[in-house]
Amino acid sequence: MTAENGLTLIPTGEATAMLPTGRGTPITVIGTEAIRATFDDQTLQQAVNSRLAPGVTDVVLNPDAHVGYGAPIGCVMVSPSHIYPGPVGVDIKCSMSLLQLNLPADAVQERSTRRALIKAICERTPTGPGMGQRNVPKSRRVDPTLGRQVVVEGAASAVCDALGIPPEWAARCEDSVHTGHDEARDALAKQIDCHLATGSLPKFAEKITQLGSYGGGNHFGECEVVQIIDSPRTREIARVFGLIDGRVAFLSHCGSRGLGYNLASNQFRSLQRKFEAWGIPLPGGDRELVYAPLGTPEADAYLDDMALGANFATVNHLLINALVLEAFQEILPGTTGQLVYFISHNIARKEVVGEKLAWVHRKGATRAFPAGHYTLKGTPFANTGHPILLPGNPQAGSVVMVAEEGAVKSCYSVNHGAGRQLGRKAAIRQLDQHTIDRQFDTDDILTNCRQYPKDEAPAAYKNFDEVLRSVTGAGLASEVARLRATFVIKDASKADD
Repeated sequence: MTAENGLTLIPTGEATAMLPTGRGTPITVIGTEAIRATFDDQTLQQAVNSRLAPGVTDVVLNPDAHVGYGAPIGCVMVSPSHIYPGPVGVDIKCSMSLLQLNLPADAVQERSTRRALIKAICERTPTGPGMGQRNVPKSRRVDPTLGRQVVVEGAASAVCDALGIPPEWAARCEDSVHTGHDEARDALAKQIDCHLATGSLPKFAEKITQLGSYGGGNHFGECEVVQIIDSPRTREIARVFGLIDGRVAFLSHCGSRGLGYNLASNQFRSLQRKFEAWGIPLPGGDRELVYAPLGTPEADAYLDDMALGANFATVNHLLINALVLEAFQEILPGTTGQLVYFISHNIARKEVVGEKLAWVHRKGATRAFPAGHYTLKGTPFANTGHPILLPGNPQAGSVVMVAEEGAVKSCYSVNHGAGRQLGRKAAIRQLDQHTIDRQFDTDDILTNCRQYPKDEAPAAYKNFDEVLRSVTGAGLASEVARLRATFVIKDASKADD
């Protein structure tokens, strides 16, 4: 396959290919032939720009890849010497989490029960870009003092206790706490105090009130029924994960909200100004591919801000799950819940790649560490690999996967979902509202939206089965369970206008 800009994808297997760049290691591409056909010229060019950027040694293009800021959404970028804000993005540590409940599927069969659950959840977890705790009556109140503690300490026991989050859930996070550039908490305390003293984080008190909220865009909460793949291996893995066949679970997708956006945007602007002042050429001429060499004040400042945003995102997810569990308990007394896992897909993290320590930037990409991986030692998942939470769409379902040894070829990463095949404006222009809503009704999937947002309709995303064939065909991961949606919480603000 040759793109109009002359870039050529060369197949290397059933679900793998490479994209030569003319210099250094080619880009690793994960995707069947059908999936590779979804990569437009700009996505491929962004991947090449990223691979040829200073200090970058590896780039992986995942099956959900589409155009992003600087680097494609759905890619992995590795550098032992530089840090790049673009391949993390403006929603620092956007993530997935899954809460397993003790309820049988028939507990949410009645539509009236699901409507009551939707109402109870929305009374606790606001949706919409600017929404925070003041917009709902049953949220947790977070003042600036506690907010500062959240961004500095992450899901520490004291933070969890203050917010009513079960402290044992922190052990089910891939990273429950992020530290500063010097791997200590003090750097973060100094960084946030500097922001507050100089006013570089305006409306901090307001942004902190967004803890426990989904926001807008592609973020969601989704009530699921767990269907474990029937084999001795997957049943044992599901047991370790804490999944229960035929029971209700709740899947959440959100990130660091307005605080993360402000932190990331400030860093982009600061680095862009310095590139202009110093006359440094931009990789591929793209302003979103600014970077900082590790060890410089610019790199330290970015790593500290990324950690602040990541700690907010972690606590945001845990609080959402605590509030969702509380809502279920209000409507269905006796409900209990255990966090299965919390895993991010917009973060840079120091890992061993090959035999070198490097910063692995995952932009719309999820870690996939198999059994025996060194980072899982001492965790519940050392002998299985950790849970991978892969959302599809409400109608096609979502999956829980586990990494295989073949994930080494993708720098131990997989895609973070299905990936868009229609941009938001194109989806709004092309898709039919009546058809979207009728299909949700036919599939008996309820939502909090009077009309489901057209730009988030399942048809705006790639074929999820083909995406999964890419992951399994490339030997990266295998399915442990399917998740079947019964209702969805989305940003209803635009759809209800």
